Amino acid sequence: MAEAAPTLKLIVGLGNPGAEYARTRHNAGWWLVDALAGQHRAVWRTDRRRNLEMCPIRAPQAELWLIKPTSFMNRSGGPVAEFAAFYRISPAEILVVHDEIDLPPGTARLKFGGGHGGHNGLRDVMAHLGPDFWRLRLGVGHPGDKDLVLDAVLDRPTAEEQAAIDAALARALEVMPELLAGEIQRAIHRLHNGNPKAPTASSPAAS
Repeated sequence: MAEAAPTLKLIVGLGNPGAEYARTRHNAGWWLVDALAGQHRAVWRTDRRRNLEMCPIRAPQAELWLIKPTSFMNRSGGPVAEFAAFYRISPAEILVVHDEIDLPPGTARLKFGGGHGGHNGLRDVMAHLGPDFWRLRLGVGHPGDKDLVLDAVLDRPTAEEQAAIDAALARALEVMPELLAGEIQRAIHRLHNGNPKAPTASSPAAS
């Protein structure tokens, strides 16, 4: 499928509400939009009817919305779809930021469309919008056993993992000006080139 036009009007951070979830791996999407709002000195406003927090940002490259659904991860799609419909934002103009267990901590990847990979937040967004939106995948690592995934994403990263995730968040924020300006391929190139290289069989990390 051909990529849609890269003009973004909405960035969605996926996560769970409540202090007990604030620093868990599943809330990596919230960490990114919180940091982006902070950069632009934007103030979050609660929309209880739509079950979300929202704020506008006015960057030199674009004006757009940030939102955080507060309906819990597996019911994220309804608030996103309702907000997008009200402001006449198409799926192709939406970037969803989420944690990704299939990527190691420290890795960030940008893509358009695709499946949900078992991510319940993405699954619900896709049920409401279809698959054709942008995704920013923030690696949080896999516990090694599929039966441990739920506990892992609802637990806090180790100090080492958190440092790696924070570095990926910083790189994602660095390419945001290109992304908002519509320079999507440049943003992807810079973001992906900054990802840690996988260890080779001959490297000490692989031994």
